Amino acid sequence: MSETDNLQDADGKKETISKKITQETNPVSKTETQESVELEIIAEAGSSTTEKVEETETMEPLIEVEHAAKTQDEHVDEIEASNAEDAEDEANAERHDVEEKDYHSMTMDKLVTEFNRLLKHHKVQTISKQVNEIKREFNEKFNALIDEKKEEFVDNGGNEIDFYFTNDNKKLFNQLYKDYKKGINTYYKEREQSLKENLENRLAIIEEIKGLLNVEENINTTYKHFKELQDKWRHAGPIPRDKYNNAWNTYHHHVERFYDFLHLNNDLRDMDFKHNYEQKLKIIERAEELAEDDNINRAFRELQVLHKLWKEELGPVAKEHRDEIWERFSHATKTIHDKRQAYYVDLDKAYEKNLERKNEIIAQIEQIAEPQINSHSAWQKKIKEIEALREAFFNAGKVPLKVNEVTWARFKNAVRQFNRGKNQFYKSLKKEQYENLQKKKELIKIAEENKESDDFEVVTPLMKKIQNDWKKIGHVPRRDSDKVWKQFKQACNHYFDRIHSKRKEENQHLYDAFDKKTKMLDSLKTLELGDDPKSNIKVLKEKIAEWKSIGHVPQNKRYIDGKFYKAIDNAFDKLKMDKSKLEMVKFESKLENLANNSEDTRLLDNEQNFIRKKIGDVKSEINQLENNLLFFSNVDDTNPLVQDVHKNIDKHKAELETWKVKLSKIKSMYS
Repeated sequence: MSETDNLQDADGKKETISKKITQETNPVSKTETQESVELEIIAEAGSSTTEKVEETETMEPLIEVEHAAKTQDEHVDEIEASNAEDAEDEANAERHDVEEKDYHSMTMDKLVTEFNRLLKHHKVQTISKQVNEIKREFNEKFNALIDEKKEEFVDNGGNEIDFYFTNDNKKLFNQLYKDYKKGINTYYKEREQSLKENLENRLAIIEEIKGLLNVEENINTTYKHFKELQDKWRHAGPIPRDKYNNAWNTYHHHVERFYDFLHLNNDLRDMDFKHNYEQKLKIIERAEELAEDDNINRAFRELQVLHKLWKEELGPVAKEHRDEIWERFSHATKTIHDKRQAYYVDLDKAYEKNLERKNEIIAQIEQIAEPQINSHSAWQKKIKEIEALREAFFNAGKVPLKVNEVTWARFKNAVRQFNRGKNQFYKSLKKEQYENLQKKKELIKIAEENKESDDFEVVTPLMKKIQNDWKKIGHVPRRDSDKVWKQFKQACNHYFDRIHSKRKEENQHLYDAFDKKTKMLDSLKTLELGDDPKSNIKVLKEKIAEWKSIGHVPQNKRYIDGKFYKAIDNAFDKLKMDKSKLEMVKFESKLENLANNSEDTRLLDNEQNFIRKKIGDVKSEINQLENNLLFFSNVDDTNPLVQDVHKNIDKHKAELETWKVKLSKIKSMYS
């Protein structure tokens, strides 16, 4: 493929790079000063058009394709092929600026969000590659979800022919893709018409250049007309790719003929060569800078533009420089080409590592799917593990294209195998839950049939039994759980509320007694005693008598008696009297409280056992102290240590007498 095989109108990026390379006027668009010099030189060559035409056969063509006859190297072929591919597409530069992301690692909702972003912020003709990748990834993930939902549907007794599933992500994706197709179809339709018109304009320009050889007018006017046609050609826009090579070659041929026809003198020829040489050196320097750039893709894209400038914007140089500068430009191109090839080799290695990671993940999923699990909690744990592995699989990156479909199929099969086991378990679990639901509904029926019954002796045990049976029944479907529980609870509560109301009515005097005792207890908390202990004891005993006279309270309210006697004990503790006597007064008060609970003698029994134990403990202490005195046989009784022991013995003996009196009193309670 020669350099004349490609033709494309200079796009925005090309113009930008061209400005970086040169601030001088392009040879095909010279300043008025330079053009006037050329016209003067042409005038010196003569004004006879006929003479020029006759001499064209012996003239050497001015414009040459410097390396067309050479064998193209692979690195140059790659550039030429890329430029040819973009021949009819003005949006190519912008397409390269669209960021490519790892769509494989994105979830369906993120893919939809990214699709929507691309449509809003980029032209439709620049995002075809991204859209195709998003579509492929979305369809793979959605199809996997479809398979999973279909298995669940069939496992639950559904007919596969009746299965249908979609979701909000799918609906939104379909709408976005519809908008994209509509936009891209409109673009290609308009572009087809534009390419056709551009081709017609270019062919017309070629015909005008051809006609310049037969125009009989001043050569200066003809040359100026030729320069205008060249400018029109440069701005004529892209044309159909299949017409590109022929149009460029035809144009190039007739431009050469026109230069031959002009028979420019050596001064003007050298001026063109010099200008082209300077600009091509700048292109080479920029290419060599790109060869040092670590961003391979960016360097390659700009190198494409440099090759377009070299070929389409600049003419030849002097023969002694042609091989030299081409070899230098080719060498920089090869450096970028080799780095790009190495980049893709490294990329392939990374894809191979990704493949290893994905195979490990698939093996883990297969291992998790093997054992049979028989509990809901265990399945929930495994489900979380699988979800984590699924996410890890999508985040593992791309794999080599040749194994992509096989790897994806293995992954889907492993997940499907797990889902089959999960669905089978929950299918049997649902069956068991449905049976439990029927059992609970039967209990609800019994509760509702008996909730208005007045036969409390017969129905109460029945209601307690069905409450106990309810606890033994396992889970029911979640959607029914709250509903059936409320029904059952309401029926049972209604029945027992009726019992409580009935019993409260029958035992109203007990509740009245409770209310009185509550008020009395509150008044006791604010009771103020005088300085006379005997008078205070009398007051407290009267309070005890008054309390006892109120009578019994409901069984579940008897805790109030304990509160009362605790308050009485606190009041006794405040009295200023002998501690032993106070102790006996408090004990007698306690005995009266115990006697008040005559229905249960265990309280008296427990108290008697406690007193007997205390008597035994005190006797043991006295014996121990008396034994200790034996060690002081040679010590005088006036010794402080001996005196302390005697005092301690006397104290314990007094305490012993108190406990014996308490025992005597409690024994009398039994009679």
